[in-house]
Amino acid sequence: MYLHVYICGTIAADEKRHENAYVRIVEKLLELDPTEAMVAIAKMMRRKITMPAHLMHDGQDPHLFDHFSAVAQRIGAYTTNDYIDILEFLIRRWRLEKIEGLTSEGQHAQEFVCGLAPRLRKLEERLDERTSKINHKFSWVFNNELSL
Repeated sequence: MYLHVYICGTIAADEKRHENAYVRIVEKLLELDPTEAMVAIAKMMRRKITMPAHLMHDGQDPHLFDHFSAVAQRIGAYTTNDYIDILEFLIRRWRLEKIEGLTSEGQHAQEFVCGLAPRLRKLEERLDERTSKINHKFSWVFNNELSL
C-alpha cells in the first residue's frame, strides 16, 4: 500500500531537482548572453516541448499519447492550465519581460515568449470544448471505452 506513495515521492523529488537545475542553468545563460538565451527559449517554445511519454506505444493505437493526454486533460490530472501556469512562473522567475539591451531578434523572441501564455489560455478554452466530446479505448483498461 505504501509503495505507491514512496514511488510518487521519489518521482516528485526527481522532478523538483530537474526544475531547479533547469531554472538555474537558464538564469546563468540569461546573465551571460541574454539575447541568445531569449532566442533559444523562443525557439524551444515554438518547437513545443515534447513529453517523453509521447513515445508511448501499446501496439494498437498509433495516437495513444494524444488520446491519453486528452483524458488527462479532461480528468484534471495534467491540464493545459497546469502547463501555462508553469510557463508564467518561469517567465516571472527569469523576469523575461524586464530584460533590456536585446538585439531586435532578441526583442522579437521576448515578445513571443512573454505573449505565449495569454495566447495559450485562449486556445485552451477551445481545447476543452473539443476534448469534452471524445471517448477513448485503452488496451490496458481491457479495451473498454472511457467516458469521462
